[in-house]
Amino acid sequence: MKKILLILIGLFVLIQFVPYGKDHTNPKVVAEPKWDSPKTREIFMRACGDCHSNETKWPWYSNVAPISWSVYHHVEEGREHFNISMWGVQKKNEGEEAAEEVEEGEMPLASYLLAHPEARLSESEKEALIQGLKNTFGEEDEEHEEEEEE
Repeated sequence: MKKILLILIGLFVLIQFVPYGKDHTNPKVVAEPKWDSPKTREIFMRACGDCHSNETKWPWYSNVAPISWSVYHHVEEGREHFNISMWGVQKKNEGEEAAEEVEEGEMPLASYLLAHPEARLSESEKEALIQGLKNTFGEEDEEHEEEEEE
């Protein structure tokens, strides 16, 4: 049992040297959308901004593998699909889907909410965010969605 524990500790120490997930530089904010209100932006940044902007706040555990790998992957993926800091510059920016993702409970991710209690929204904040996202980005066009699926 002691030998297994030493091996596990040794592996934990070794994976700390894997460079993936260690780059915590935030790219420059190029452009932001024209928000419908400052309140929408404030709620968005609190609940969504770490993964969907270039203003990520990297917590201490984002430096500890293997958690750092997951955190980094989520931020990369979030920015790729929807990044408010690259508004009008990034070719694929799925803003029109944002309200639907929040409405359906898909975002913020449950794993994010566990570590970020400040991102848990009250019902009124959630409704305000959904409406603000619809006002800011519009709603997804169902006809357009069907065309893309074909």
